[in-house]
Amino acid sequence: MRSAFNLILILVLICSFSAAQNSPSIKAAGKPAAEQAANLPSEATVDSFLQQTFGYEAQVSWKISSIKPAPVPGLAQVDVVLASPQGQQLSRFYVTPDGQHAVIGEIIPFGAKPYDPARKTLEKGITGPSRGSKNAPVTIVEFGDLQCPACKAAQPAIEGLIAAEPDAHFVFQNFPLEMHNWAAKGAAYADCVAQASNDAFWKFLAKTYETQADITAENADEKLTALADGAGLKGANIAACASTPVTKAHVEASLALGKSVNVTGTPTLFINGRSVGNVSQVPAASLKGLVDFAAKQGK
Repeated sequence: MRSAFNLILILVLICSFSAAQNSPSIKAAGKPAAEQAANLPSEATVDSFLQQTFGYEAQVSWKISSIKPAPVPGLAQVDVVLASPQGQQLSRFYVTPDGQHAVIGEIIPFGAKPYDPARKTLEKGITGPSRGSKNAPVTIVEFGDLQCPACKAAQPAIEGLIAAEPDAHFVFQNFPLEMHNWAAKGAAYADCVAQASNDAFWKFLAKTYETQADITAENADEKLTALADGAGLKGANIAACASTPVTKAHVEASLALGKSVNVTGTPTLFINGRSVGNVSQVPAASLKGLVDFAAKQGK
């Protein structure tokens, strides 16, 4: 969900965006990867830019999450976690090869079948708990974070969609955001619960969202263990499983899968590869329409 931080960033960068559209220096398409990497701004430059942009607001702080080549050749992609007393938000912008312009907005897939690459990547990589037949014409993949308030808010819409489309295949993938201080632990518990019982996972997920506000970094083990017990499993066994390197590797693989299809925030749904964000704000009829349309297109 776009926050005030992103709106501030848009307002600050809009003039640069207009200038960048007309810049003759955007010529890097087709350059070798090593040469593209050489165009990446330094962390010091990005930090100075953010200081100049947000330094007037004493309550706003930031953490640079990543600086890497963007999906579009020549552009650098910068991911930043912005924080204020109102919360935290992952924001993204792009830097042109000349290092003089920042570009805002989403980069979306294009082509005769623009969502096929993401669909195929997800089909090969999804490992999370699921509902519905794997042979269904539509696969819906949710990347979620158990500590994410927006994920909790979106659950009624997602559950409504699953109820309206019983023949769809629905898969949950862990995507704990680094800005949340117990999300990674929650993902580890969720992974272990799913490994123990697919049915228990959905009870665990619902109860975790229901009690989300009561869970802190300090009491997460206690709360999550109790929630695993409540889902019908032995919480102590789940807690032991959650601390293993194998479980950490499972969560990291799920994160890597999400990043490979350009997930930047949660919850993000993919309907046969088509990304849908701001789920709680999308009308139920529109979500159902997307699934029905995907079913008609086939795989």
